Amino acid sequence: MQSRLLDAAEELFAEQGYAATSVRQLAEAAGVNPALVHYYFKNKQGLLRAVLDRALEPMAQGLASMRQGEDLDLTHIAHMMFNMAGQHPALPRLIVREVMLSGGETQAVFIEHFAPRLGGALPGLIRQAQHQGSIDEELDPGIATLMILSLCMFPFVARSIAEPQLGIRYDEAGRQAYLDHLSRLFERGISP
Repeated sequence: MQSRLLDAAEELFAEQGYAATSVRQLAEAAGVNPALVHYYFKNKQGLLRAVLDRALEPMAQGLASMRQGEDLDLTHIAHMMFNMAGQHPALPRLIVREVMLSGGETQAVFIEHFAPRLGGALPGLIRQAQHQGSIDEELDPGIATLMILSLCMFPFVARSIAEPQLGIRYDEAGRQAYLDHLSRLFERGISP
């Protein structure tokens, strides 16, 4: 039941926005009693936090392990981000709607709990790799971070146009083709 609530919340928060989505709507979409939202997550904000945790925590842990000494591999980071978005295709839309374009509660939760450990951690990792000689020293770490985030998240934000107009496939084979292109771009475009 928890996963049904998380799935419903991810989709409804992305489509309608956090503030416009009621606990009753969430419960109806998940096919459960509204009391279960309070039982499992205490309140709607707890459910929001759980939606973000489920998708973003594995990436935050992966980046943390890279900070602890593993070699930085931007292709691996891009694959982690893109695969997360493939598993949670509504999340990039939720982040754009509620974090990038809004000053609301979702933005505050994201900035406090996730931004420093995700995109906020990447510039430091890139600088570290530049000092080790594995990434071109002329790259600006902030710009490179924004580009990586854009390349990994925007395809899912643009899906409603990219699929019918550009013929981009979002099934497993289509996502793999995108990752192959992304890998080629990184391997040929950022090597020193």
